[in-house]
Amino acid sequence: MDFTPYVLCTSAYLCGSIPFGLLIGKAKGVDVRTVGSGNIGATNIGRIFGRKYFFICFTLDFAKGLLPVLAAGHHLGALGKWDVEPRIALMWLATVLSAVAGHIFSPWLKFKGGKGVATSLGALLGVFPVLSVAAGGAFLAFILTLKVGGFMSLASIAGACALPIAVACTMLVRGERLSEPRTWPFLALAFILAILVTLKHRANIARIRAGTEPKFGAGSRSKPNR
Repeated sequence: MDFTPYVLCTSAYLCGSIPFGLLIGKAKGVDVRTVGSGNIGATNIGRIFGRKYFFICFTLDFAKGLLPVLAAGHHLGALGKWDVEPRIALMWLATVLSAVAGHIFSPWLKFKGGKGVATSLGALLGVFPVLSVAAGGAFLAFILTLKVGGFMSLASIAGACALPIAVACTMLVRGERLSEPRTWPFLALAFILAILVTLKHRANIARIRAGTEPKFGAGSRSKPNR
């Protein structure tokens, strides 16, 4: 029996589960779950401690998605290849989902966690080059939406929703049919991540509609508004 998929996915899940936002807060004597939005992600960390800590938390959450997926791709012999055998692609993409699941459902936080944006971006870029280009397109949608609207949550949803489109466009440009066996796993993952990230931002959308959602860069030391 081949235990490779289980080892890779478990490693990615445990790596993704490290609650860096919570650890940053603890290091500064603050339980970030009781301040601002109550979330352990980079956005709430930035609101509480400033932009410097936003980028520190974002980078760490990004890395815990990127590194295990890069390692898995290297181990599977898929890293740097456009044409990946479907069986190998499924194992590789499973590590992406595992890393993101670790962040969103961390066992160290009673299976609660962040919203998966930075970790998803890192993990997607780790599937080089098949999903790296598409991840770059989704990130561009994220940046443009953030510039126009100023809401990190709305930008995150825009980037997530742009991901399946970017993946499909990448495949079509390469002359591949979207129904091919080696194509659909990448599209399926993109849709799953888009749904996960969007669902995790439901409360933010409600606050935007109510006019209570702070824009990116706005500080907060208030109690959670969930």
